[in-house]
Amino acid sequence: MTADVWLPIPPDEIDGLPEGLTPRYWNGAEEYPADPADCVFYVVPYMRPAETVLRPLADLTGVNVVQTLSAGVDSVEPGLGLLPAGVRLCNARGVHEASTAELALTLTLASLRGVPDFVRAQDRGEWNGGFRPALADRTVLIVGYGSIGSAIEDRLVPFEVARVVRVARSARTTERGPVHPLTDLPALLPDADVVILSTPLTATTRHLADAGFLARMKDGALLVNVARGPVVDTEALLAELRDGRITAALDVTDPEPLPRAHPLWTAPGVLVTPHVGGPTSAFAPRAKRLLVDQLTRFVNREPLRNVILTTGE
Repeated sequence: MTADVWLPIPPDEIDGLPEGLTPRYWNGAEEYPADPADCVFYVVPYMRPAETVLRPLADLTGVNVVQTLSAGVDSVEPGLGLLPAGVRLCNARGVHEASTAELALTLTLASLRGVPDFVRAQDRGEWNGGFRPALADRTVLIVGYGSIGSAIEDRLVPFEVARVVRVARSARTTERGPVHPLTDLPALLPDADVVILSTPLTATTRHLADAGFLARMKDGALLVNVARGPVVDTEALLAELRDGRITAALDVTDPEPLPRAHPLWTAPGVLVTPHVGGPTSAFAPRAKRLLVDQLTRFVNREPLRNVILTTGE
């Protein structure tokens, strides 16, 4: 039996892969690169449909590690029951923080300053000026204060925001200040001018931004979602957008991809980008560094980074 590692990046494009493993390139093709039973380390293809990345799981009878190249692991969670006990599931913490935080700030600024309206006016050859909201002096609420949420705050600070309020699953204290638990959201939402969602998709956060959540947002507030589409209740959001009470900037939607005739495309006050928070020029070098580090740790039997769970526990 060989010790294969399945990689969604051609092995000859990754410098520093450790000896002791046989790298196999598989990025979701119909044919497998080798016998799945020989794979000990499965790196999940990035930005591929769930049915593609889940397909080999039942046949990975000798796998020890499943490594995603996404910050979230929701794409593989439905297939974890197909894996043997003791398999470590790791995410890509450290790969997407910069790119996702950049997009969160881009969506916030573009929405507040009316860039989509200016682009449409340019297409028509119209010069439409006027006052727009600024990010300066605003209160920003970050819901999901992990590594991406922290990176978002890094980029907000130079814009002279009035205050950044942090929310995570449980309360804690950071160098920048307190992190509130999710249970504090009802009291925090009415004061926020901008609410940025960067939380993982879990049973707790699915439809976190529901009708009650959105109703507590102040009039004129902006909702930015760079988390996962189902964190927001789409129908509840559409109701608020149609009333014109709040605006939204969404890099992720539910459903996704967003069908051509879906009402979110034409809802007033919404900016939609097609899930482009992670795939940038920053992805490949960071992903490769992560894989080299993880595989080196694996070969040397050292603790892996970013272990989210172990199957069977």
